[in-house]
Amino acid sequence: MNPAELAIHEEPIERLDEHAEISIAFLVERILAVSLLEDGLGGVRLIETSIASPWIKDYDAIKGEGPTRWLKRFDTSGWGLIAAYDSDARIGGAVVALGLELDRAILWDLRVRPEYRSSGVGSSLFRAVEEWSRSKGCRSLKVETQNVNLAACHFYVRMGCELGSIDRFAYPDLPDETQLLWIKSLV
Repeated sequence: MNPAELAIHEEPIERLDEHAEISIAFLVERILAVSLLEDGLGGVRLIETSIASPWIKDYDAIKGEGPTRWLKRFDTSGWGLIAAYDSDARIGGAVVALGLELDRAILWDLRVRPEYRSSGVGSSLFRAVEEWSRSKGCRSLKVETQNVNLAACHFYVRMGCELGSIDRFAYPDLPDETQLLWIKSLV
């Protein structure tokens, strides 16, 4: 993709249906396995590990999830929608939630069309999210992902995020997945 053709701008949150048309699905071939340390203090180590049977993870396929449901489930009045376009084609987007935590924005959702992944679109969207969040007075940005989304974990580290917490029990219906919360200072 020619970076000169990439356009990023804010759109009304009511356009989440268009955002939802971009697949968030990805192939899981490696994970960050959680290994408990035997130091008696409850520490953990994340170890990048191959899995025997790769599979497709699609957060939108989880019952009750996905962008088209958020307008009804949440007060999105303080949320932002940032879209990425290649010429006239919508190729990615990011949803940012405000009002859930004091002085902190939450990167609720970031997605890029599969054929545009690893081309700089996600990085451009992330930087736009940082700018948008700063303009709203936020001092930090929080991002949730899971240990099965290795590409996202590496991406957030490249974008300057630090691992803030690990919750092995966050998803009772998905006991093999661990919640990872990433924090990026905006000051």
